[in-house]
Amino acid sequence: MGKIEVIAFGGGCFWCTEATFSILKGVIAVSPGYAGGTKSNPIYEEVVSGTTGHAEVTRVEYDPQQISFRDLLTVYFASHDPTTPNRQGSDVGTQYRSIILYTTESQKNEAERFIKEINASHSEGNPVVTELKPLDTFYVAEESHRDYYRKNPTQPYCELVINPKLQKVKEEFAKLLKDNEK
Repeated sequence: MGKIEVIAFGGGCFWCTEATFSILKGVIAVSPGYAGGTKSNPIYEEVVSGTTGHAEVTRVEYDPQQISFRDLLTVYFASHDPTTPNRQGSDVGTQYRSIILYTTESQKNEAERFIKEINASHSEGNPVVTELKPLDTFYVAEESHRDYYRKNPTQPYCELVINPKLQKVKEEFAKLLKDNEK
């Protein structure tokens, strides 16, 4: 195993983002939580109220020798709508914004290039509104939110929202999946 890198992605509900990244080879660990805001030690109820400035995000630890950062970006942008400010489906508010919280300058630079490429290739569509900022502090979500999809696969949200996203990722990015997820 090579040097592990860390990135945090927000693209709506962190249950979806956590489930999506957990099936990718080269991803060592995923953790849902809160970042990008100003309140110290926020709890779920505070974050969903929209008053903390934090977004629901998933912290991803990955081995860049097994999965490239570009591949992570590709899956990230394909698994949510990065053109809707503060909204993903029926989840509305700043806590559901599209946001990348980077830990290295190379991640920042690659994400900026990727966003420019998307915008250039879709000049007729809405521009990407994904926020890009350094990951300062990450607050791990409460235990009830961790590994939510695996623990609650028959919950309506999982069946109606997460399952279709995972199916899309599995179909479009089969070469990036862990062997047990194919």
